[in-house]
Amino acid sequence: MPRPRWGKILLLTGALAIAACSSHYEGKECTGKVRSLAGQPLGTVQALILDKFTSFQVRLPEKEIDSGTLFSADHTKYVPSAVTQEGLLAQRLSDNRFSIINAPQDQWISYTCP
Repeated sequence: MPRPRWGKILLLTGALAIAACSSHYEGKECTGKVRSLAGQPLGTVQALILDKFTSFQVRLPEKEIDSGTLFSADHTKYVPSAVTQEGLLAQRLSDNRFSIINAPQDQWISYTCP
C-alpha cells in the first residue's frame, strides 16, 4: 500500500489556508451622524468602513481615513482608540459602531453599520 505524501498534503493544506484568509473583504456601507463636539447635529454622511478589528478604515468619496492600530489598556474599561496621521481621534466603539473626532474643526462623526 503506498504511503501518503505528507509534503504534498501539507503544501495543499497551507495553500488552502492562505486562499481562505486572502478573500477580498469589501467592507460595509455605514451611516455617520455628524455633530459638533458639543453635540449640535450637523448632518449625515455615508462611508464605506473596512473593519480589521485592530484597526479600521473609513472611505469617503473625497478622502480615506486609516485609524492605525487601535489601543486600549483594558478593553473592558476603555474604548480602543488611536490618533490618525491627520491628527484625528479614531475609536472602535463596538462591532458595528465607529467614531472619528476632528477637534480643530469642532466635528465628531459617529458611524453605525448594519
